[in-house]
Amino acid sequence: MKLTQDQVEQFHREGYIFMPEAFTPEEVTLMREAALDIFRTPRPEIWMEKSGVPRTAFACHTYNPVFRTLAAHPRLVEPVEQIFGERCYVHQFKVNAKSAFSGDVWQWHQDFVTWHNDDGMPEPRAMNISVFLDDVLPINGPLMLVPRSQGSGAIEAGHDTTTTAYPLWTLDDRTVAELVEQGGIVAPTGKAGGLLMFHGNLVHGSAGNITPYPRKIVYLTLSAVSNAITRPTRPEWIAHRDFTPLQALADDALLAHRAAPVAAE
Repeated sequence: MKLTQDQVEQFHREGYIFMPEAFTPEEVTLMREAALDIFRTPRPEIWMEKSGVPRTAFACHTYNPVFRTLAAHPRLVEPVEQIFGERCYVHQFKVNAKSAFSGDVWQWHQDFVTWHNDDGMPEPRAMNISVFLDDVLPINGPLMLVPRSQGSGAIEAGHDTTTTAYPLWTLDDRTVAELVEQGGIVAPTGKAGGLLMFHGNLVHGSAGNITPYPRKIVYLTLSAVSNAITRPTRPEWIAHRDFTPLQALADDALLAHRAAPVAAE
């Protein structure tokens, strides 16, 4: 899948692109069921909220066939290669649960700061990709973005290890207020199957979810191969060391995971 010229220009100007319903309901069902199966089984790669519910399942593309397919899906890989002008690899893959009633906040931050400080990523030549597995509503903790904030480069951040169960390099309130005054806040919402791509330096965060509506989202970070990390400090299942370029699969590859029909007796 190639981006249009308008989409490319929007990405460079605003720092993000949103494509509603980029995946079909059938494809979403396969991915949602895969995510539910993952969250049912305790694994070291699954990070829990302080309340005890799942927060994030890391690296599930390494052991789940549906998400292995998604990681190499052409609707994700080809636009990233188009933007960067080179092949890419999976730097990080995770499913964020944002559980009903108890999904916690993600503080305001830029992802590249973490990739650089904790993983030794040289430049912000890595793309964040979000695939909605549930309907993302204005009320159930949608991801909030500060348009054009990527133009500020990497901003000095503090390492927050107390607010939530997951340590993060976060921005102070004054910095966020100044950036929002310039660019505002947008919160892409829509039906399951939506696809969001945004710059590694785009400031973003999300509020907690106190509604009955879960908000599961797949997050991938695809990095240019020339931008591979140099001094990782986090586990391999958070910051991957396999820099093999992705080979995009066929566009209908997810549908190969449909259960085979039961033969009539």
